[in-house]
Amino acid sequence: MATRATKKTPVKKTLAKKPPAKKGTEKKGTPAPVAVTLPALHESTTSSGLKVLAAERGVLPLVAMRLVIRAGSAMEPADKHGLADFTARLMRRGTAKMSADELDETIEFVGASFSVGSSEDVLSLFVTTPAEHFPEMLSVLGQLVREPSFPEREVELARERALAGFTNDLDDPSVVADRAFTRALWGTHPYGHDVGGSSAHVRSFTRDDLVRFHREQMGPRVSLLSVVGAVSPEVVAREAEKAFAGWAGGPEAPVALPPVDSLATGRVLLVDKPEQTQTQVRIGGPGFRVGHPDYFPAAAMNNVLGGGFTSRLVNEVRVERGLTYGIHSYFDMLNAGGVFGISTFTQTDKTREIIDVSLAEVAKVRAKGITPAELKKAQRYLAGLYPLRTETNESVASVISDIRVHGLGDDWVEKFRERLLAVKAKETVEVAAKYLFAQPPLIVLVGKASEVKKQLTGLGPVTVVPASDYE
Repeated sequence: MATRATKKTPVKKTLAKKPPAKKGTEKKGTPAPVAVTLPALHESTTSSGLKVLAAERGVLPLVAMRLVIRAGSAMEPADKHGLADFTARLMRRGTAKMSADELDETIEFVGASFSVGSSEDVLSLFVTTPAEHFPEMLSVLGQLVREPSFPEREVELARERALAGFTNDLDDPSVVADRAFTRALWGTHPYGHDVGGSSAHVRSFTRDDLVRFHREQMGPRVSLLSVVGAVSPEVVAREAEKAFAGWAGGPEAPVALPPVDSLATGRVLLVDKPEQTQTQVRIGGPGFRVGHPDYFPAAAMNNVLGGGFTSRLVNEVRVERGLTYGIHSYFDMLNAGGVFGISTFTQTDKTREIIDVSLAEVAKVRAKGITPAELKKAQRYLAGLYPLRTETNESVASVISDIRVHGLGDDWVEKFRERLLAVKAKETVEVAAKYLFAQPPLIVLVGKASEVKKQLTGLGPVTVVPASDYE
């Protein structure tokens, strides 16, 4: 799965540990990749039906946990967008046994940390703790998901904060552009709204809504706990049984989302912010689901097109023409489908130019793919970054969860670089032809409509809406 690069890449250390290549397998200029493996996984299931994966790892006395629940924003009622994320965050604000302050004190006293993440497909609760306090912190995690109390006052405060946040978001044209792009592209599909929802929906949230969503969508049979660090699998299984015994509710199996038959492309959505001197630009079309066989050739191809610091889009749009400070292309992969997109911005009077130049670069790659030299460079870069995915207990716990939740196969990490380095140039031509706007894309623009609209002739039907639609 795609990851963002970090600035700290221990290249010298990695090369120093590289084992010698087997006789007859050396390729000039292409060092054999160092093996990247996961620690041994031990599986168990609690009496409540929660799947548990344990991996004993490292000499540091630390443990990382990730509890994934298949209850993301795509599972929300049609009139309650943002409810999944809102519910997950309120779980942290009290249980049947502990108030929010007591939870904070308990967690901070032992030097642990708790956090929550949400996406279209899943909710995740993350815990890091010193190993000696693992049983206690796992017990707290169990309380959070089994018996959250959702105090009325905490719900009110969270709603007020969220509504204030929506108002502030209108001042950020990049946020407005992303929100508008998601809604326009996915339409009525469950992926067609922001994970955080909208002010109109969040304003209607009640404590009963949270209780109902927790009861109906968040249960042990659609969840997975991964535990990585200085704790034995036997202890993990024993303590997980204690922590999650009696957890009930939720569906019997993950909810199947409707297939993505088509995305709303071939038109222009212009979001009017009259005070803007720049235009936010989003261009997109169909991509592919997470775990799709096209992932590896698409990852290499996109790194050359717009996913890297020296990509074609960066060179042509930023370096050669000075149209922007930043541009990138990406594949956003979800369980039921995905998107190929381009994100950038420019000054108002250059809006059409940046669109035309970007689409021209995409067309070149769609027609011919990338060169063998570009492919090799992308493969080396992506393969060199991949070991960072397994540097820490937290990252290993996340990788393990992703592999199982998205059905990537237990050899995903071990075979990742082998599969990446096996990509051939002709495969990049094939995926480029599939996903690089073979049909006219959706174009979403946020800026001064009176100046931008007159630049859009020939790009497709244009719809103008106020920015306030995206609060």
